[in-house]
Amino acid sequence: MKLGVPKETFPGERRVAIVPGVIAALKKLGIDVVVEQGAGEAAGFPDAAYRDQQAEIASRDAVFDAEIVALVRAPGANPAGGAADIARLKKDQFVIGFADPLTAGEAARAVAARGATLAAMEFVPRITRAQSMDALSSMATIAGYKAVLMAASELPRMFPMLNTAAGTVAAARVFVIGAGVAGLQAIATARRLGARVEAYDVRPAVKEQIQSLGARFVEMPIETTGSEDAGGYAKAQDESFYRRQRELMLKTVATTDVVITTAAIPGKRAPVLITAEMVKAMPAGSVIVDLAAERGGNCELTRPDETVVEHGVTILGPTNIAATVPYHASQMYARNIVTLVQHVVQREKGPDGKPTGAPKLVLNMSDEITREIVVTLGGDVVHARVRELAGATA
Repeated sequence: MKLGVPKETFPGERRVAIVPGVIAALKKLGIDVVVEQGAGEAAGFPDAAYRDQQAEIASRDAVFDAEIVALVRAPGANPAGGAADIARLKKDQFVIGFADPLTAGEAARAVAARGATLAAMEFVPRITRAQSMDALSSMATIAGYKAVLMAASELPRMFPMLNTAAGTVAAARVFVIGAGVAGLQAIATARRLGARVEAYDVRPAVKEQIQSLGARFVEMPIETTGSEDAGGYAKAQDESFYRRQRELMLKTVATTDVVITTAAIPGKRAPVLITAEMVKAMPAGSVIVDLAAERGGNCELTRPDETVVEHGVTILGPTNIAATVPYHASQMYARNIVTLVQHVVQREKGPDGKPTGAPKLVLNMSDEITREIVVTLGGDVVHARVRELAGATA
């Protein structure tokens, strides 16, 4: 069995799906790795590093001849380049990657028409035995860390409090909205830089996590029952909820130097939490880093992949922030991919317990992990939520 690693073609994407350090684990499964020439260079992994691990360097067409193809951005999450890749797909080929399955139904149908099996990394369930496959959390860790560095670079003041011969420098005030993986990492990074950090989340259960990182949890007298779904993600609320939330949040935002927003709802537009009027109330020189920019943004004034300055406030809207830290983002993502491959590839074992047979792809659709990640199978869109959104017929 071969696993192919194509070079990413999405504009600005510097990550690679498999790094040299995980190839040994794939070889233990009986899987040979074929890497497109230059696939890892932008992330800091030259072709020579793959050859050192006995990987083959080949053309893109040769990579797509593999039984398994691992991408960072599979068709759906790469609208332009993904169309060309769909034409390369083969019957029963197993394609893994971020696929934007809840908003790219047409791409899912196109993959199904080729007879290929698409596994979406966005759909890895948040259960204990799938934690090591959770690429969304891996990339959110990168995003939370980098968002603070971006804010620190733009802010016309330093983060830590300093006592100097010229007087005391007050610590910057940072407000993190949303305490998921990205938010918690942002809190931790801002604290390490010496900022005074406050944070808010609609899920009351995260209060202790926020406080454990040394930040203050912002209490808001607002009903939050049903704010979290079974997978641990925040659920969308109605507009009256968000209006009340904005009213209560204004006091905190108006005294903050840096606001980092992380509130995203899978498959839906991000809720607007920071209005233009709230931005106007912020101190001059303040910075907003909107990690929900790709889904429309949590700030009313956010423009994806642009820097906007309004009322003296700088608003950053990065949409692919993990790609700006490609080495470690690729390393973490590759480990997620390998764990998933280990879940779906099996080999027969001899009497001594050692693998003897050829590796086989085994998709047990009664298993929760497999059932959740598989979007297309046997020529059909099989994932219930994607079928509904894509308009697939039963």
